[in-house]
Amino acid sequence: MTLIMATAHPLDPLSPAEITKVATIVRSHFSGQSPVFRFITLKEPAKAEMLPFLENEHRGLPATNRPARISRVQVVIRSDKGANQLIELLVNLDSKKVIKSEHLVGKHSYIDADYMRLVESACLADPRVQEEIKKLKLPANSTVVVEPWAYGTDGMNDMSERLSMCWFYLRLLDNPDANYYAYPLDLCAEVSEDLKVTKIYYLPSSQDEHISEEPRPFDVNKIHSTVDSEYHPSLRPPPRNTTKPYQVVQPEGPSFTSQGNFLSWEKWTMRVGFNYREGLTLHDIRYDGRSLFYRLSLSEMFVPYGDPRAPYPRKAAFDLGSDGAGVNANNLRLGCDCLGLIKYFDGWHNTSSGEPLKLPNVVCCHEQDDGILWKHTNFRTQNAVVARSRILVLQTIITVSNYEYIFAFQFGQDASIHYEVRATGILSTCPINQGDKVPYGTIVAPGVLAPYHQHLFCLRMDPWIDGNAQNSLQVEESHPMPVNDPSVHNPFLMGYSTTSDIVTHEGGLDLDFTKNRTFKIINEHSINPITGTPVGFKLLPSYSQMLLAHPDSYHAQRSEYAAHAVWVTRYDDEEMFPAGRHTMQSTGGEGINSAITRRRNDPASKTSVRNEDIVVWHTFGSTHNPRIEDWPVMPMDRMVVGLKPVNFFRGNPGLDVPPSTQERNRSVLVGGEALQSSTDACCRL
Repeated sequence: MTLIMATAHPLDPLSPAEITKVATIVRSHFSGQSPVFRFITLKEPAKAEMLPFLENEHRGLPATNRPARISRVQVVIRSDKGANQLIELLVNLDSKKVIKSEHLVGKHSYIDADYMRLVESACLADPRVQEEIKKLKLPANSTVVVEPWAYGTDGMNDMSERLSMCWFYLRLLDNPDANYYAYPLDLCAEVSEDLKVTKIYYLPSSQDEHISEEPRPFDVNKIHSTVDSEYHPSLRPPPRNTTKPYQVVQPEGPSFTSQGNFLSWEKWTMRVGFNYREGLTLHDIRYDGRSLFYRLSLSEMFVPYGDPRAPYPRKAAFDLGSDGAGVNANNLRLGCDCLGLIKYFDGWHNTSSGEPLKLPNVVCCHEQDDGILWKHTNFRTQNAVVARSRILVLQTIITVSNYEYIFAFQFGQDASIHYEVRATGILSTCPINQGDKVPYGTIVAPGVLAPYHQHLFCLRMDPWIDGNAQNSLQVEESHPMPVNDPSVHNPFLMGYSTTSDIVTHEGGLDLDFTKNRTFKIINEHSINPITGTPVGFKLLPSYSQMLLAHPDSYHAQRSEYAAHAVWVTRYDDEEMFPAGRHTMQSTGGEGINSAITRRRNDPASKTSVRNEDIVVWHTFGSTHNPRIEDWPVMPMDRMVVGLKPVNFFRGNPGLDVPPSTQERNRSVLVGGEALQSSTDACCRL
């Protein structure tokens, strides 16, 4: 297949030069003012424009009607007379003009590390805070650490101004890598957007306590062994020495190729994207030339904590919408985060002054052995054929305060896609007096409570099944066949069959493992010639508990997508985020369910989703009730979502994967002994 390449593909992220160009245009637009740039990112072209462009590209035809290159920009205009203004602009790079400018009244931009550092410094420098710290009577030579969090809406404050919560911790050891989460302090403060401390109080300990202004000196009996609470190797006993080196070798190089952001592996092709909010995005995903998905991304993540005592309900983090997966992405390192032969993709963001900011090595691309793909042994001849599975992995890792999240798209030789999330890092802790207990947390160290919480992700799937963007969502269930029904032949009472319904209108749906409820994205215009059914891909969900907060709570109103495991909506170029575009201190009414309701109540809007351009959203995650084994650093917790072809091919798409042989794989017996016979050397074919 010949692809027409240009200096900037319409789906490529903005280059450093383009970021600079956009910033220059925006500064000119605000002549005489000094805009503070929050983000400069690509506004992806309208899907209606991109589909014909991509089809021509894959056919090797000339690129006619190339979509305009447009950037979405957000800036803060500082005012001496009133509140700062948050402005969002659209900039056409081709015409070098601002084509739209909107004052986002009452909205707040995401929170970044630079601002958090300013909040921390302002909090510690406040004389009243310093006085309260003295009242704690902390151990000599210890250090107070302030960890700012974005304020999670709870109805107790005016949300027109951005607020930050400051949680206080103690670092006992003179080492910057010491685990300060092992010593949460009773003190708490709130900081306004102009970096003023507005409130200082002491946190509750028992279930019946409330916040107070009564100082509580630090309990020195909470001090415990570093062996129990430190994770950094420099602060722990020597690690085990029983693990021998494990090296991944590919003597002939990788099986994938890349040209810019275009990636090809086995029969897969796709384009790799990256932005400040979602981090890794994938576009124009095809298998053997057949289109599967127009776009795949993690669209949101909500982490609500379950401690009902004020001020803990404010621990309600939108780690994408309010923090940003892209801006918090790790610089991945060889031999650490990804093993083998690695291809890295960089990301680009911007500084507050509009200069390009490189985010190095934010995505790693590599191959992994994934066990056996398929195998059969002819029991009559004892000849076995084994094909081992190779997968292509695209991985990114983000750090948001205490937690790490590992996100990986995995592509299989059988045309399957899996999305894996691994959660690790350190539990966010709060203080508790020794002897107290509460029913919504686990005590992991003396005076250290790890509250219960949830991690609720949303995977956004924009299908383009087999060359047609008009798709449908089919719900299939498996049921036992009726008994004692003369119209049904089931004399041995063991038959079962399936029922299928196609969703006709937008809405949310739930999983039901008792019925093996399955969701299939199908193309009713493309029929499999053998099965006589529409081609499609089925969702392999990650079974999860949905949001536990009451529907009337701010948690629920702000995270509407967390009410159902599966949603289907009509495609909208502007509808990318299931909790709304602006989650920072949001109060609700901006998420996926509100959008569906508005369309239902608008006679001019359509809500049909059968044979339409649709988007399927999957809510999944973890109800994390910490255990002592999660301390002081948490072993990873894994969640996996799958997408698997269903009646899409004429047979097993991995049948042509070469059989595994010892000559090719060169496995070695323990001890290095020579193989005894040819029957040991490979599968018998």
